[in-house]
Amino acid sequence: MRLRCKILFLLVPALAVGAAAAQSTFPTKPIRLVIGSPPGGGNDLVGRILAIKVSESLGQQVVVDNRGGANGIIGMGLVAKAAPDGYTIYMGTAGHVSVNPALYPNMPFNIGRDFIPLTQVVTLPFVVYLHPSFPGKTLGELISYAKANPGKVTWSSSGNGGLPHLTGALLNLTANINTRRIPYKGSAPAFNDLLGGRVQYCIEAVSIGLQHVKAGRLLALAVTGPARLPILPDVPALKEILPGVEVLNWYGMMLPAGTPPELVTRLHAETHKAMNAPEIHAKLVGYGFTPIGSTPKEFAAFRKSEEVRWARVIKESDIRSE
Repeated sequence: MRLRCKILFLLVPALAVGAAAAQSTFPTKPIRLVIGSPPGGGNDLVGRILAIKVSESLGQQVVVDNRGGANGIIGMGLVAKAAPDGYTIYMGTAGHVSVNPALYPNMPFNIGRDFIPLTQVVTLPFVVYLHPSFPGKTLGELISYAKANPGKVTWSSSGNGGLPHLTGALLNLTANINTRRIPYKGSAPAFNDLLGGRVQYCIEAVSIGLQHVKAGRLLALAVTGPARLPILPDVPALKEILPGVEVLNWYGMMLPAGTPPELVTRLHAETHKAMNAPEIHAKLVGYGFTPIGSTPKEFAAFRKSEEVRWARVIKESDIRSE
């Protein structure tokens, strides 16, 4: 018995040293960043910007793997089942990680149980974009027209239960209007149909539509954040027209449950460093994003508070999974 205990006593430090050595060599192969959105949207844009910078720092490529569809559930399902070795990261929107639990009670995974929050990456306001063919040029005129023509005004959004969808539902509730939503699998196709005039308005990220507003192809009616944006100084905040209505979208990163704390710390540090690199920070701000870089603990608490907030909107708007 004494011999067995002695052997175990000698083995424990050896195992600890071996684990530490393995962590110090991480990564030894490419890391997969699963983005739960199709290419072309804001989530994809930010993920690719960060992937390039983190690849440089780690000395291994961070490979973007777009797995859009089902409001992020497809991509999240892949990551939930992935080995918890630091080589698979999920990046999704607020809709994916805070709205889905309220909208889809029977998902094949549990976000609180099967993931480790890594960081809230950025926040961003939406813009209410309008096609120029619409018989009105301001949000007030859009609301008046919608009241006079219930059910006739159309708008597009990505994903059932995504934040663009819920922001549109909140706008309808607050303005007391009835408009018809056309759902799409991602931001890019939803926005493309607005550009083509197949829908009349859309609520989407600044980054996806800024160039079209500047070129005169679309009108920007309002931004949903707390104040006007320096890059769109003439566009009012939504709460200037509808007091109390304010929405910030956000993107966050998560890891499979069971990922060793040392790897969580390392990946958080690398992501935070990338976000704060002067050229990356400037690029993100230029697209209308605000870099955050919260700690895993902070992100966990924030994610849960957002789940509670949007569960109320889902209930009041009678939004159901499709």
